[in-house]
Amino acid sequence: MRKIALILFIIVTLSSCGSTKNKRVVTRKSQTTKTVKKSNKPTTTAKPSIVESIIKNAKKYEGTRYKYGGTTKKGMDCSGLIYTAFKEDNITIPRVSSAMAKTGDWIDLKNVREGDLLFFATKKNSRSVNHVGLVTAINGDAIAFIHSTTSKGVTTSTLKEKYWYFAFVQARRVL
Repeated sequence: MRKIALILFIIVTLSSCGSTKNKRVVTRKSQTTKTVKKSNKPTTTAKPSIVESIIKNAKKYEGTRYKYGGTTKKGMDCSGLIYTAFKEDNITIPRVSSAMAKTGDWIDLKNVREGDLLFFATKKNSRSVNHVGLVTAINGDAIAFIHSTTSKGVTTSTLKEKYWYFAFVQARRVL
């Protein structure tokens, strides 16, 4: 019985926020509701200082190891990183990446700004969002984002990397 529980735990750990085969995932724009709790300011005009602060919050966890369900310096998963970075500025967003992918406004990739969220589907033969990253910099057509992976922990990647380009599903603006 303990072996079965251990095997199930390992399977769940390796399948969440991890990586598998490169597949291009295409989604359609969908209507969603906004569930971000913050001041009464419009969601499209966030103060640059708030965006900078959230990015700074996320970057201080760089190098932190991956831990499924984690939200601390001892370990964190992809959605835990984003959730914690926003929470440190008193902005409440959903805890899991699939719920985050329904928050805020869908935006076209060419309109992405720092502080926006990028969503990915990394499971083989699946279109479901299971990974999230926070845009930290845009340099021409190179979009850098911070996230937590099972192999590298909290790290910064770019959408120019083949794996992330093919796993990309959508971008959302919550600020």
